[in-house]
Amino acid sequence: ALDFSSEKDSEHEGGSHAIASLVDEGARGERTADGIYEVADVAERSVSGDSDSFVLLGDSALDNKEDSNDRAASGGGIFGIFKSLTSGRVLTADVLAEPMARMREHLANKNVAADVAEEICQTVARGMVGVRVGGLQNIRRLVEQSMETALTRILTPVSSTDIIRDIEQAQLQHRPYTMAFVGVNGVGKSTNLSKVCYWLLQNNKRVLIAACDTFRSGAVEQLRVHVRNLRALSESNQNVEIFERGYGKDSATIAKDAIAFGAANSFDVVLIDTAGRMQDNEPLMRALAKLVSVNSPDKILFVGEALVGNEAVDQLEKFNQALRDFSGQSKPRHIDGIILTKFDTIDDRVGAALSMTYTTGQPIIFVGTGQTYTDLRKMNVSQVIRALLRV
Repeated sequence: ALDFSSEKDSEHEGGSHAIASLVDEGARGERTADGIYEVADVAERSVSGDSDSFVLLGDSALDNKEDSNDRAASGGGIFGIFKSLTSGRVLTADVLAEPMARMREHLANKNVAADVAEEICQTVARGMVGVRVGGLQNIRRLVEQSMETALTRILTPVSSTDIIRDIEQAQLQHRPYTMAFVGVNGVGKSTNLSKVCYWLLQNNKRVLIAACDTFRSGAVEQLRVHVRNLRALSESNQNVEIFERGYGKDSATIAKDAIAFGAANSFDVVLIDTAGRMQDNEPLMRALAKLVSVNSPDKILFVGEALVGNEAVDQLEKFNQALRDFSGQSKPRHIDGIILTKFDTIDDRVGAALSMTYTTGQPIIFVGTGQTYTDLRKMNVSQVIRALLRV
């Protein structure tokens, strides 16, 4: 619904999309006590198993799911791996070897990379060695606590994820906060950039979108449609604008000019849309490294598909490598955060998300879950744990 790359930029087609269809009221986030609009937690599949049925989890829903998990645990599920350990004996590394091997296999089936699965299993085993257990419920608690320890360590960001606070710091310096969106072809960079823009508009930020994809036909027109939609959804339609210079121009120069324009015209944020490029295309990767080196964006966000599993890890590593190799700087930049798209299509195979964070040490800032501007969510550790434990 939000991808209009093949459409002409006409008033007729812009008007054909009803404003109400651009947002999902049921997917809206909430405002904090400070008035900050935060996106909702990522949805989980409802018990019905309907592939199109998702529920947002509030505290009461989480409690109900925990009760359901308790009943499932007593009947086995993944915790059946540990049934042989419930004889009351003290657990040792040798005793745990076979269950941990089965745990690694289970995690691999969830798209968790081998080295990540190994670290999780080692952490779980360390938490269980020396413990005398009296039943499957005790095993369940031990496994969950140990997995939470491992996953928290992996998923805890090393850089700030409080983008609103970072924007306000940039405002004190009288400059716009800049974010570059990078990734391979066709993963939804422009669409998810627009979702981020909607989130920023809900926080009363003035946003300038820099059209730096000067390579793909229709890229600029796609952003024009997004800007028109976002203006229609904004209380002040002057809070979002597009900065464009057409096609075939140097993207680094366009980004530089856009940032200067944003500073001169009191924009709070500049969102830089870049051309999709395959990670092995050296000329385009050099161009990306140039854009980053020239403009030094505050955040470089890698946009990847959750669908492709651990292929996204390879893409991410090669983007980072290109930024290092082609920057020409003694202290080159790297990816600062990740946006995972099509997250609503992967069931509970969340391993790629975990592997990408483990590989880079950088957080998943948002996940894209649908086709409206409100379909931008955040993850939390407890949701990842539940998905990994689910059979």
